[in-house]
Amino acid sequence: MTASVSEVAADRLAEEVVHPDVGDDLDPQSLIRGTAAIALLAVERATAGRGSWDTAHRWLAASIREGAETGEHATLFYGAPALAFTFHGAAHPSRYDRALTVLDSATTAVTRERLKAAHARIDRRKRPALAEFDLIYGLTGLGAHHLRRDPHGQVLRDVLAYLVRLTEPIDVPPYGLPGWWTDLAPSGELSPQFPDGHANQGMAHGIAGPLALLSLAMKRGITVDGHAQAIGRICDWLDQWQQRTTTGAWWPEWITLDEHRIGVVHQQAPMRPSWCYGTPGLARAQQLAGQATDDPARQRLAETALLDCLADPAQLARITDSGLCHGWAGLFQAAVRVADAADGPEITERLAALLPYLVDGPQVPHSGFLDGAAGLALALHTATGTAPATGWDSCLLLN
Repeated sequence: MTASVSEVAADRLAEEVVHPDVGDDLDPQSLIRGTAAIALLAVERATAGRGSWDTAHRWLAASIREGAETGEHATLFYGAPALAFTFHGAAHPSRYDRALTVLDSATTAVTRERLKAAHARIDRRKRPALAEFDLIYGLTGLGAHHLRRDPHGQVLRDVLAYLVRLTEPIDVPPYGLPGWWTDLAPSGELSPQFPDGHANQGMAHGIAGPLALLSLAMKRGITVDGHAQAIGRICDWLDQWQQRTTTGAWWPEWITLDEHRIGVVHQQAPMRPSWCYGTPGLARAQQLAGQATDDPARQRLAETALLDCLADPAQLARITDSGLCHGWAGLFQAAVRVADAADGPEITERLAALLPYLVDGPQVPHSGFLDGAAGLALALHTATGTAPATGWDSCLLLN
């Protein structure tokens, strides 16, 4: 399958998603599956010269028509931060300055309020909720936006300083649990299936997200006290729980207290190779860590883990949808970013084999970003050989 086929597919799907009839049935402020998601796609295509700025403007205007949430539901993927992220891609050279001024102020206020609550929680020596620190709902996601929008600003440094504290252990021996250990289940709720909580490993809700953000900032020369030590603590943890089979290295999705006590995981094999929890996201986070800390062995480990994953039919067969979060689009976008930074061409050479799954894979259920048509169309746009013009995949901490 050639890049031209991907180009046709990308254009066709994008035109379906950004149809000029702006629908009223979408949540305007949602980047996950609302109007903001479609606006993000429209902005990327207009910036790359493949779409109309008039269309992008209609979707941007629709996304902000009901204002911007700044309360407890505001995250990188909803409300003021989501809109700030989306509008930022359209801001060059000076578009939407007034809107961004308001959204920037609101997003900074949201971030500072979350930081205040997080530090107070640490001071009480309580364990965190996933939504305090994760990429989808928490401070890692807000930090991802600030790294893109204002990389040398104080608010980003404050997020990074918080993440350093997050990696410091709260519990005393004998268990020695990491600071990101939560009393909740992976769902973010209390559950009898996780009576002692867990340590989440994934990019979306676990410690791979903070690792990627800390590493991306360090690569750009932005560091805070304890920065390198925090990266080291996370990497040491991932090394402790790295698993090896005949098909390569992989990491369990989470660690329970029982597993931590005995040093043996119950997960017997890698699950689906998704951005959110699987090898693609974890490999990219560790590749970034290797680059940031000048650790070529870690970089090679990460790249080899992804290469082995891409060569394993059993792992690939576990993918059942086409979206960014846990489907073909996310695997492809992560693989592209790893390949771009890899020492060798092997991962790049395997990308072509993924294209048919993007073009002819399972239908997506809606027009949204994480598991919908907007996200798939953005990955197809990358598949044409065009690097993201707006850096849209920084909200996945892939770049």
